Amino acid sequence: MVPYVDELAARARSLARADGAARPVIGIAGPPGAGKSTLAEAVVAALDGLAALVPMDGFHLADAELRRLGRTDRKGAPDTFDAYGYGALLARVRAPRPGETVYAPCFERELEQPVAGALPVSAGVSVVITEGNYLLLDEEPWSSVVRPQLDEVWWVAVDDAVRIERLIARHVRFGKSPSAARAWVLRSDEANARQVASGRERADLVVDVD
Repeated sequence: MVPYVDELAARARSLARADGAARPVIGIAGPPGAGKSTLAEAVVAALDGLAALVPMDGFHLADAELRRLGRTDRKGAPDTFDAYGYGALLARVRAPRPGETVYAPCFERELEQPVAGALPVSAGVSVVITEGNYLLLDEEPWSSVVRPQLDEVWWVAVDDAVRIERLIARHVRFGKSPSAARAWVLRSDEANARQVASGRERADLVVDVD
């Protein structure tokens, strides 16, 4: 069960604007494996049609581009995302044209690839929830392109040992051997976790899911 989901949904609902002003976008940030997706999905479900989810992971660079850049061994690092494209999409969902459905990409874990146009954000949506590791990263272009598009950012806090075991299990579930999964988590995912750790201090709210 996701803790505090009713309170978080009420907080999100309170940000919705009835005057036709920009649609609020709430970010959910935290290190890899913290439970951002689970929390975001629970809040969207609790809002019962008023919200849509637009994950940052849809802006992963494709593997072909990572090979060109020589970055396949660090897939998931900040520079392996299209941060400018993500910021532009958030700007669109904040201020859509009348009647417009905005289509966002998703990340298909079975393929380990982004899929364009997979997530509709309809004109009737009052709040957009987005989640990802780097929403509070104090580095360019994230700090100037992504953070200004977010009305609030909530940080998901969880015990590191629990988080690491979740990550290993996830990688195994999607095809890695247990030893390869552990090696990837401790080398790549944990490097990303250390990089985003200071974001907790910049969050508007800390949600402790322990």
